[in-house]
Amino acid sequence: MPKSGVALRCRSCAAPLITSFVDLGLSPISNAMRRPDQASDMEPFYPLRTFVCDVCRLVQTQDVAAREAHFHGDYTYFSSYSASWLRHAETYAAMMVDRFALTPQSQVVEVASNDGYLLQYFKAAGVPVLGVDPAANCAEVAERERGVPTLARFFGAELARELVAEGRAADVIAANNVLAHVPDINDFVAGFAILLKPGGVLTVEFPHLLQMIEANYFDTIYHEHYSYLSLLAVERLFARHGLAVIDVETLTTHGGSLRVFAAHAVTAAPASAAVQAFRAREAAAGLDAAAAYADFAERVRATKRRLLTLLIGLKDKGASIVGYGAPAKGVTLLNYCGVRTDFLDYTVDANPHKQGLILPGLDIPVYAPARIFETRPDYVLILPWNLKAEIMEQAAGIKDWGGRFIVPLPEPAVLP
Repeated sequence: MPKSGVALRCRSCAAPLITSFVDLGLSPISNAMRRPDQASDMEPFYPLRTFVCDVCRLVQTQDVAAREAHFHGDYTYFSSYSASWLRHAETYAAMMVDRFALTPQSQVVEVASNDGYLLQYFKAAGVPVLGVDPAANCAEVAERERGVPTLARFFGAELARELVAEGRAADVIAANNVLAHVPDINDFVAGFAILLKPGGVLTVEFPHLLQMIEANYFDTIYHEHYSYLSLLAVERLFARHGLAVIDVETLTTHGGSLRVFAAHAVTAAPASAAVQAFRAREAAAGLDAAAAYADFAERVRATKRRLLTLLIGLKDKGASIVGYGAPAKGVTLLNYCGVRTDFLDYTVDANPHKQGLILPGLDIPVYAPARIFETRPDYVLILPWNLKAEIMEQAAGIKDWGGRFIVPLPEPAVLP
């Protein structure tokens, strides 16, 4: 965290950070879940402030904790517990093998490979793989359960040089939902440029800033997310390291994401029509000017008021409400809105690594999904709204006793 009086600098271009994007007050580290017997222990809270760079337009949080505070051997997020995310990964792997003619002589490296959720599909297709992930417990699961070789290391230029020296330069680098998680984003992208073979391709997926602004998905802001990305900001970042965007796809994941394809600028094909169209879309939305970011903070405050009005009205009628999911975005939402056990009796999550713990800053207990059918609540608040369809299908039985679902975003609402 910067010392008092020290100017904040953009993590991408180093320009002074002056313009505020949104301030969500004080919040704990989103994945720092605790045991119930630790509920009375002092818990650290940090400012959750974001800024937009007036030069390169990267939206970013103020640094408050080292990367080791977020990604460690007790990391509780495991990708393989979402069936829809596994389908997304399998489809991507099949597309990449076909589009880039990958063979047993190719090398695929995934940065932030988690529990091997993605690389297992390349491995099944006979393509050599290597995962890199700093969370040792996730890396261990990837190797033990899926046979995916994984380095429990932070990725950057130093590790990239080591891998190239060992003959493990990459034909394909995959980096899904990790670029936002990196404090030293220049060292990280420099690592891509070093590791990628001259004719190789890099794909990066990230939630799209424009979609977050338009749909008011403010809960995706938390300390683990250092950056909030547009194509505009990513192209400027990549160009600094000799990489050029050659194609882009829109995805439905995480409320609206981009998949960017990049290559070494000196050998890259011209940008596709999709890239040119997406540049035009961001330009039309004004992402290279201050006005596009100006009213987001007030819209966030209005959403908080509407969610609290909804929950208070239900509780005043004697309704019982529980949560579904224990995602990092839910920790942001509930802490910012002040929703604790006076509103939610508990939440549930399919990930057994989260069951039996309590949500950071909230002391809301996490149980297995079966708890819902044991206690039969009146309402279930879906915290990972991006998995709404999957969750509503899994818990459709709540309708047997008249239970209903609530979504908090983009607009708080009780679903029919």
